Amino acid sequence: MHIIETNHNLANPELYALLNKQAASLVEGETDMIANFANIAALLWMSLERINWVGFYLWKHDQLVLGPFQGKPACVRIPLGKGVCGTAAERRETIIVHDVDQFPGHIACDSASRSEIVVPIVSNGTLVGVLDVDSPVLSRFDETDKQGLEQLIETVMEATTVELAV
Repeated sequence: MHIIETNHNLANPELYALLNKQAASLVEGETDMIANFANIAALLWMSLERINWVGFYLWKHDQLVLGPFQGKPACVRIPLGKGVCGTAAERRETIIVHDVDQFPGHIACDSASRSEIVVPIVSNGTLVGVLDVDSPVLSRFDETDKQGLEQLIETVMEATTVELAV
């Protein structure tokens, strides 16, 4: 798989279309969840500008547990309904936070993070986890990011076998 260098335009639908094609190629023929999530975290890390953390939290034993990621060491466990990740998981809806200091109960794993987007991952009605992307820039994420990341997760999950410890 050859990764095409992107032009890094922020909130660019064409960027997300390209990332979705690259993600589909990365997961083609691979069903392992950890392997696929690791490659997707790396793809997003090298392709999205102005981010300082990207990764997955997996639903295990009634909590979110740190999975594959790129960036500084992170919080390991997040209870359902706590912080942005736990809230997105509980609601099963994408949450964009323009200023994390204004989000009640925000969990600060990296004090440099200023904004965040969290996309829940659900397969056949079962919570799998969340994709979490943090930025050191206020209001970094918008509706284009939401749509692009949600589509990317759909693409990845079509190829991936869910393996959760419940």
